[in-house]
Amino acid sequence: MTKRLTIAIQKKGRLNQDSVDLITKSGISFSTNGERLLAKSSNFDIDILLVRDDDIPSLVEKKVADLGIVGENVLLEYKSVRKSSKTVNVLDLGFSKCKLAFAKPEGKKIKSLNNKKIATSYPGLVKKYLKENSLKADVIKINGSVELTPYVGIADCICDLVSSGATLEANNLVEFKELLTSQAVLIANSTSSKLKQKRISQLKERFKGVIDARESKYVMLNCDLSNSEKICNLLPGADAPTILPLKDKNKVAIHALCQEPVFWETMENLKKTGASSILVMPVEKVLN
Repeated sequence: MTKRLTIAIQKKGRLNQDSVDLITKSGISFSTNGERLLAKSSNFDIDILLVRDDDIPSLVEKKVADLGIVGENVLLEYKSVRKSSKTVNVLDLGFSKCKLAFAKPEGKKIKSLNNKKIATSYPGLVKKYLKENSLKADVIKINGSVELTPYVGIADCICDLVSSGATLEANNLVEFKELLTSQAVLIANSTSSKLKQKRISQLKERFKGVIDARESKYVMLNCDLSNSEKICNLLPGADAPTILPLKDKNKVAIHALCQEPVFWETMENLKKTGASSILVMPVEKVLN
């Protein structure tokens, strides 16, 4: 059983579905029933713990879980209130992107955070920011409904997660300073055993393959041999495209794995440069 991994993911909330999708697209089968907190994979030596996101860094720190998928903001808040931590980020996952930012009621003038009352669910990060910028303010920890605090006299401003900005707008708040950007990350304990590290590396490579495939596209097209170099230079993120001869000796087919988005503008530029029969296909997995 020592070789079996445990990964902690958010039980409910914005990270849950993306985490489940990443795991299943990595070829790992599991199912969750009702309120169960543990799911076992039937085809990979891994168990999935479904827990509160705030608990994930601690579970990894204590080796209750070997891995965790959590917002980078949660990891940084956890580390900000500890002198040292063995919980480390091993892979950026590229989803659930947001930022931690200061916001104030619309129309209220705040030129400096000095001597202000700041309500936040991230007191460690806010205090660290204030210290690094030689600012003095009263930081008030609030676990929920942070947006209401300026209107009930608890705080002058807030520091909270912002994704689309819709929540701020709904509460008549405007962002005025960004503290940090965040995304989902895969975390592990830096002191894991060599056996566990080997299994973690295998799983990490699978995750990376899914992430790389997310924006990757396989592009096929035809063009004149004389234009092939120009065409290859237009293909975004393509590493050594394959050039194949066609029946017409003056023409070639180009196949390329583009590991950057292929927009309509890209296709239009390819056509203007002489490409024809342009086919763009999704990529399910990438293993470099």
